[in-house]
Amino acid sequence: MKEHMQCSPQHMASLELSSPRLILAANRDEFYNRPSKLADFWGNNNEILSGLDMEEGKAGGTWLGISTRGKLGALTNYLQPRQEPSARGRGELVTHFLTNDMDSLSYLKKVSTEGHLYNGFNLIAADLSTTKGDVVCYYGNRGQPEPVVLPPGTYGLSNALLETPWKKLCFGKQLFMEVVEQSEALPKDTLVTHLLDVLNNEEAQLPDPAIEDQGQEYVQPILSKYAAVCVRCATYGTRTNTIILVDADGHVTFTERSMLDKDASRWETNTYEFTLQS
Repeated sequence: MKEHMQCSPQHMASLELSSPRLILAANRDEFYNRPSKLADFWGNNNEILSGLDMEEGKAGGTWLGISTRGKLGALTNYLQPRQEPSARGRGELVTHFLTNDMDSLSYLKKVSTEGHLYNGFNLIAADLSTTKGDVVCYYGNRGQPEPVVLPPGTYGLSNALLETPWKKLCFGKQLFMEVVEQSEALPKDTLVTHLLDVLNNEEAQLPDPAIEDQGQEYVQPILSKYAAVCVRCATYGTRTNTIILVDADGHVTFTERSMLDKDASRWETNTYEFTLQS
């Protein structure tokens, strides 16, 4: 199975399901002063790799993570003009999946019965198994009532439902696919570099009535920056890029590029490699 994904929590992600069997490129867009930890291993046996939200009341949630057991979760927020302040923290949706034993489809079915407790979100949950085959599922609480299993292919996800053709998503997905088409001929480090270049493209894709209609007055002040794959505002924007590659043998390469000290001119890149246990 080959899944390519381009993803983003307030973000954007692209996912390709093939050879390498999974390529995921994702941005995390967030306020620069929101506290979080860089990606590292954690969990009972250090089996989970993710960054962690450290915001008071939301600590322990995450936007993207993968486990050595082959569980992968990715979250994006759904752009909505007004947030419900008493809603549950969406980051727990990924953390709970990574830490329990439910399969991806069963987990998303459970989440779908509780979707009303959260502000808008999209959730990718996957079970990656070299022996049993991969299963990748999607659920958005502003879309259809039931989760779906995604067939092999290339998918784009931003702050609307999966594959909603926002101009920046279509543009980013096209750039992503151009890199993916060369993936088998590229050294791994070159592939990662090219994917990071895609995630850091700041060309605004305007006009885009779909974003304006969904975001209404909330998005207007930042529209010229928000309508790019990489969002770069004064206090808010893309502060983490993540690339996940999984090959046919279950070897995982996880690269995270993160902004340091709320400073868009300072970044740190870390790469982790391991082999899936399943």
